[in-house]
Amino acid sequence: MLISFLLLLLATVCVAFVGVGLWVFGNHFLTTDIPAAISHPMRLRVLNGIFQLLITWGMIFEKLRICAMPQFVRFLHDLPPLRKHPDVVVKDLRFGTIPVKLYQPKASTSGLRPGIVFYHGGGGILGSLKTHHGICCNLCKKSDAVVLAVGYRMVPNHRFPVIVRDCMVGTIHFLKSLNTYGVDPARIIVCGDSVGGAVATILCQKFVDRSDLPKIRAQILIYSTVQSLDFQSPSYQQNKNMPLLSQNLAFYCWCGYLDISPSWRSAALKGAHLPAEVWEKYRKWLGAENIPDRFKKRGYLPVSREPLNEAAYLETNIILDVMNSPLIADDEVVSRLPEACIVSCEYDILRDESLLYKKRLEDLGVRVTWHHMEDGFHGVLTTIDMRFFYFPCSSRILDAVAHFIKGL
Repeated sequence: MLISFLLLLLATVCVAFVGVGLWVFGNHFLTTDIPAAISHPMRLRVLNGIFQLLITWGMIFEKLRICAMPQFVRFLHDLPPLRKHPDVVVKDLRFGTIPVKLYQPKASTSGLRPGIVFYHGGGGILGSLKTHHGICCNLCKKSDAVVLAVGYRMVPNHRFPVIVRDCMVGTIHFLKSLNTYGVDPARIIVCGDSVGGAVATILCQKFVDRSDLPKIRAQILIYSTVQSLDFQSPSYQQNKNMPLLSQNLAFYCWCGYLDISPSWRSAALKGAHLPAEVWEKYRKWLGAENIPDRFKKRGYLPVSREPLNEAAYLETNIILDVMNSPLIADDEVVSRLPEACIVSCEYDILRDESLLYKKRLEDLGVRVTWHHMEDGFHGVLTTIDMRFFYFPCSSRILDAVAHFIKGL
């Protein structure tokens, strides 16, 4: 009797697994856009299909109250053993309660090295020190710099502003102990991808008036998110079905990190979550007229914003905090920021945020080095050590970043 029950249970599990897999991959082929300009399109299809499968199973487990989707996906992402890089020494440390990874070139040097504080992406939902280990190893080796990757607490147990606070604590600890790690205090760089890039520029803004800390020399922002207000930009329209960050996942991250009800998604998409006077105030920085015309040729249609939904505004106005939208910080702050290296990707829903922030910095006299990856997509950098799922664009991004660091 027990054996029959176990066999029935096993058969049910197998059918469910196959059924979910077929549904996910079928839906992926029907709804996901794979641009012709992407190298290795089938490789990207498989990678995105696997990613969507993990998210779908995570959502199922979340509905069954077994665990939250982000916890399930992060658990699986962190399972593979870390790849060793013979030229880099890696140490796992804790700055108080903040977990960090320290990467140092194995080769000896007679002088001090640049110091890079790295914040991983993932929308506050996914990602970890492990998923970005390959990026940090390669960054350390290519730029001959000491890299400190800062871990932080994430959804579902921790939401805004925990990410910023944890990263600030880890960064300050590092800045106060540079001698220990052989780091040149005149060459401190903050760097991040996606939401990690937002953290980098937020901390630059926070440290502008900190006379007790070494000055940040530069900020490196890789396909970063720098505003949480506008979801009608050209790149949001053009790339809403692109891997690895679709519009659906972007809003899941937005709601999860900011603790906003998903029911306000429709209002946000239509621009009804903010009053007309707010849109008018920030149009000079957010308006599509700030984006070069060449980025509007791929299916962009201006959309009129709907009238204000007062309830949506009351529950979502946390997005106006500059720790969520550093793009809208005051001129007096932005004009004093360190020079920036900005990397954008053509097939990225967040592409225009890089373009808007680049213009904002340049208009205020801040030097910007910009690299645009015509075949890039959101998350491509994390494929740097994925072997079969490696995309050459990831190496070009790291080479550009390393060249920028060496020129400081």
